[in-house]
Amino acid sequence: MMAHRVRIGDICDLVGGGTPARDVAAYYGGTIPWVTPKDMKRWEIRESQINITQSGLENSATRLVPPNSVLVVVRSGVLKHTIPVAISRAPVAINQDMKALLCSERVHPDYVARFIKERSPIILQWVRATTADNFPIDKLKALAIPLPPLSEQRRIVAILDKADELRAKRRAAIAKLDSLTQSIFLDMFGDPVTNPKGWPEGVNLGEVSEIVSGVTKGRQLSGKVTRTVPYLAVINVQDRALNLSVVKSIEATEEEIERYRLVKDDLLLTEGGDPDKLGRGTLWGNELSECIHQNHVFRVRLKSDMVEPFFLEWLIGSMRGKHYFLRSAKQTTGIATINMTQLRSFPLLLPPVKLQREFAARLAALEAVKRKHRASLSKLNDLFSTVQHRAFRGER
Repeated sequence: MMAHRVRIGDICDLVGGGTPARDVAAYYGGTIPWVTPKDMKRWEIRESQINITQSGLENSATRLVPPNSVLVVVRSGVLKHTIPVAISRAPVAINQDMKALLCSERVHPDYVARFIKERSPIILQWVRATTADNFPIDKLKALAIPLPPLSEQRRIVAILDKADELRAKRRAAIAKLDSLTQSIFLDMFGDPVTNPKGWPEGVNLGEVSEIVSGVTKGRQLSGKVTRTVPYLAVINVQDRALNLSVVKSIEATEEEIERYRLVKDDLLLTEGGDPDKLGRGTLWGNELSECIHQNHVFRVRLKSDMVEPFFLEWLIGSMRGKHYFLRSAKQTTGIATINMTQLRSFPLLLPPVKLQREFAARLAALEAVKRKHRASLSKLNDLFSTVQHRAFRGER
């Protein structure tokens, strides 16, 4: 049986907000949370980065909205990617980039919030690209929402809340395992910047590895015989992870494919980007049967048994690597780049290979646990999506 549908505007009043004059100090530093898009990173809102005073509330366009209001960002650069939605759990004021939905007694606020979040892909299509991306409020008011009895709304909310809670616990567990790996590295090898354990130094990366840049897009092939092959771009190479959701292909000669072909345990490092991301890289594990890499991605292939791949990945990604690359990089307008000479000159630490291998083994054991958590998180995500789809399609 399908639940009947109503327009959001028929069951909720939409109210806007504003900003107290910035040059009036008496309007700020009070006890009233003043919510802006920067605060919309949590599902439940009880506080904000900035508080205002009663005077600021009374002398501006902002207004106090009650607990259990549905907060939606309607104007912000983030609307290119997502529709931030949250529930106020305390009285809060909002700025002009937000709308608050005050729900009638016919509808559960959390149900409305979940519905709007589920409809984010549709709402994103409404966004108008301007100096401040926004979408028409009238369209939000006209959005049709299934309206089962309140008891059913509460049941749906309870199921989604429980699934969300389990998802949050899985994500927290994965994050703890990630931080545990960092702790293991520091415990086994010490601070790689100060080297308190006195590991041998004086050997550079170029002495123990072959480092090459990759294939250049748009190069002249002059009628040479080519074939299509996948290649990794900068976006594919993350910090100790690969993002293979989109892998592009390129025409390359057999000579190029042979030269740039990736093999297991090649360390991939990005040439540049944001200064804090210099030295970003990860190991290749033969995720694709054949793959080459772009010229903005360096490939480091070890040719010495003095260094283990996993240790090298963590050493370059450590603060030792970040400090070195920041000192060495060329920086222009917020973008930093490193070149082949700088990468070859990276100063290594050389703990005993046996210790490096022990570190790799401990990492492998942790990774097996993380895989289980990620698999569980994937199942929870599927369950969450299924429940959302059934509930907001109007099925009962």
